[in-house]
Amino acid sequence: MSEKIRDFRIDIPQAGLDDLRERLSRTRLPVQTPGAGPERGVPVGDLRELAEHWATTYDWRAHEAELNAHPQHVTTIDGQDIHFLHVRSPEPDATPLILTHGWPGSVVEFLDVIGPLTDPKAHGGESADAFHLVIPSLPGFGFSAPLTSAGWTLNRIARAWAALMARLGYDRYGAQGGDWGSGVSRELGRIDPEHVIGVHVNYLMTFPHGEAVDGLGEEDRARLDGLERYTGELGGYLAIQSTRPRTLAFGLADSPAGQLAWIAEKFAEWTEDGVDRDRLLTNVSLYWLTNTADSAAQIYWEFAHAWSMPERSPTPTGVAVFAHDYVKPVRALAELTDTIVHWSEFGHGGHFAAMEQPEAFTGDVRAFFGKLRD
Repeated sequence: MSEKIRDFRIDIPQAGLDDLRERLSRTRLPVQTPGAGPERGVPVGDLRELAEHWATTYDWRAHEAELNAHPQHVTTIDGQDIHFLHVRSPEPDATPLILTHGWPGSVVEFLDVIGPLTDPKAHGGESADAFHLVIPSLPGFGFSAPLTSAGWTLNRIARAWAALMARLGYDRYGAQGGDWGSGVSRELGRIDPEHVIGVHVNYLMTFPHGEAVDGLGEEDRARLDGLERYTGELGGYLAIQSTRPRTLAFGLADSPAGQLAWIAEKFAEWTEDGVDRDRLLTNVSLYWLTNTADSAAQIYWEFAHAWSMPERSPTPTGVAVFAHDYVKPVRALAELTDTIVHWSEFGHGGHFAAMEQPEAFTGDVRAFFGKLRD
């Protein structure tokens, strides 16, 4: 298989944008039960307003240009095309860092932190804080599609990321991620510790583990209760995408309003105050315009059918906990499976930290990797 890295530029055909607007203009909204709240799902009024903005005001071309302002490439690894942004710092000694998104995110999550991380002197930092950034789309997501095979577990993705960084000539590098990106980054540090200097995550699930639970305080036990609520009340999407992702995708692939509701719900529930509306719509547009509702959901199926308790990672790990994330980790449990050398707690922000709190996110990434350089 060729190891060639091909230049890539996003250029969605106008016919695709026209089709999106035409479909949105014909949206049939559901009739919802009077008096029912958002605990039953997305309110029809919220979705109507967001869909109308998407159809009439939102400018994909402007946001496409913003993405295209950063160098992008595609390369084939393990039979799969992998799309990625590769933004090198003006600082020649910058630390290589691979940033990985999750679901329902995309490379759009990182747009507001690319500048501060690659060019810190222009954003109030020091030259030692600089990073060369590699920002891939997960297999089956965005322009890393279509999937050419099943079996893209977190381990397989991590091995692809190791191959990507080697192909780019990075012998020592860091990894950062949230949501699925956290699992991929952590697995990357576990399987390739001779090359990964450290792993920073802004999402980490910790599970009750033997006698370690007995000594937990009230706050930590409340965090475990949050995990139970997630797997119950908040986990409907998880159950569907882990068991019948293809069936769900027929609706999401045919209805942009359906795709919008499926993703917008998570940005409403998993954040403190939501995110910029056009950032959200750019993210949703990537799913719609690439028709990846099905392929992106497959990561849930793969995880559910390959899951086991995490093996211990020897790689130095930093954890940033944002107060409004839907699940927050317990440090005592995290230390059973990860080599924790850095732990930060933030009073604001939620699941999509790089979008919600870019300054705090950037500062914590700098602080963690700064420790590893000292």
